[in-house]
Amino acid sequence: MAIDAATVRKVAKLARIAESEDRLAGLAQELTGIMTWIEQLNEVDIDGVAPLTSVVERPLPMRDDVVTDGGRQADVLSNAPKADKGFFVVPKVVE
Repeated sequence: MAIDAATVRKVAKLARIAESEDRLAGLAQELTGIMTWIEQLNEVDIDGVAPLTSVVERPLPMRDDVVTDGGRQADVLSNAPKADKGFFVVPKVVE
């Protein structure tokens, strides 16, 4: 898939990236190379290949899902500039 300078200019505008006109041809060439590489990857037969999650076949370490550090509301609110009835008080930002 060949990408031309006009396509690069359009994508840059959509992405709000300012690129000079003299760089567009080089970027088009680089993006064409990337798209060619992607097309080569699409040709690889991956039927029957399980997704690789790790290079080492080992189960992930798991821990019990329990609360270990709760009940410290007073300590947390002691750092707040303002607190009321157990909650942080913040300035109103929407009128």
